[in-house]
Amino acid sequence: MKLGVVGLPNVGKSTLFNAITHAGAEAANYPFCTIEPNVGVVAVPDRRLDLLAELYHSKKITPAVIEFVDIAGLVKGASRGEGLGNKFLSHIREVDAIVHVVRCFEDENVTHVENSVDPVRDIETINLELVLSDIEAVQKRMDRTKNAARGGSDKSAAAEYAFLERLLAHLEKELPANTYPVTEEEQPLLDNLFLLSSKPVIYCANIAEREMGPDEETLPNVLKVKEYARKHNAETLVICAKTEEELSQMSEEDRTMFLEEFGLKESGLDKLIRASYSLLGLISYLTAGEKETRAWTIVRGTKAPQAAGKIHTDFEKGFIRAEVVEWQTLLDCGGLAGAREKGKVRSEGKDYVMKDGDVVLFRFNV
Repeated sequence: MKLGVVGLPNVGKSTLFNAITHAGAEAANYPFCTIEPNVGVVAVPDRRLDLLAELYHSKKITPAVIEFVDIAGLVKGASRGEGLGNKFLSHIREVDAIVHVVRCFEDENVTHVENSVDPVRDIETINLELVLSDIEAVQKRMDRTKNAARGGSDKSAAAEYAFLERLLAHLEKELPANTYPVTEEEQPLLDNLFLLSSKPVIYCANIAEREMGPDEETLPNVLKVKEYARKHNAETLVICAKTEEELSQMSEEDRTMFLEEFGLKESGLDKLIRASYSLLGLISYLTAGEKETRAWTIVRGTKAPQAAGKIHTDFEKGFIRAEVVEWQTLLDCGGLAGAREKGKVRSEGKDYVMKDGDVVLFRFNV
């Protein structure tokens, strides 16, 4: 899973990126300090892995991972190439979802490209550039489809052209593609366009450290971001990027104490991972043993043979059955042998839909 971190210059993108990847992307108080996208891979925290590894005395723990791409600050006119915009927009095209960092904090020492803090205005500035880029992409596709659609003899081309006309009208209202009321028949056509504004979005409301705490969800600027996100089928999370950077350099014990002082149960990284998984419909199943305990990321609704294929294609080709036990049940039973004795291990076939937290042993024959 690859997430692109975007936003206007000086909203806290690189600071957040530093915190969650320890990659050390330069965070400077001027636009375009990140010319090439910084890429970092971060492990997904999962306490289930630690508990299972302890049970099995595993030599190795392999968590699921998320790839973050820190994309340089977009500005008004990016779709026309302003601020190296075309280059940055092409980087967004390659990600699965967008983490849109929005400045919700006041700080006279950190300049704002518009000289004032207005989260909705900033969101709309970025989104308009994505939409304008998508309008150009749709128009190019229409030009390529026009001849085949003309006359109606090629029905599939005619249907695609009619869809493109409807989609273009939607985009020209400055509405993102992810709010277009797509039908089941149109969905493959929309997917094949790889539009920037069709990607799932998490709005990261970046607040000041003094604003952190139980009431952070009701801050006026945060509420504005939440309302905008609700109308545009997006998700929102509240984060203090500066604090996250400090947390990333602390020990686990100090980090826990720090969060407790602010009345928070989890770090921004944990919140971001949960939101990312929810947004993309992802879950993890687990494998455990003396050699390795590991999390495998799959799309919710994946069936057992396809999940097995994540480990090795031979597992999917020669799939016989999956021996499945829920992770907490496995711990309570003291291992697989104990779970078998108590009848807690299920034998599931090709139609079994995997669940988050399933611990699985695949049986196959090639």
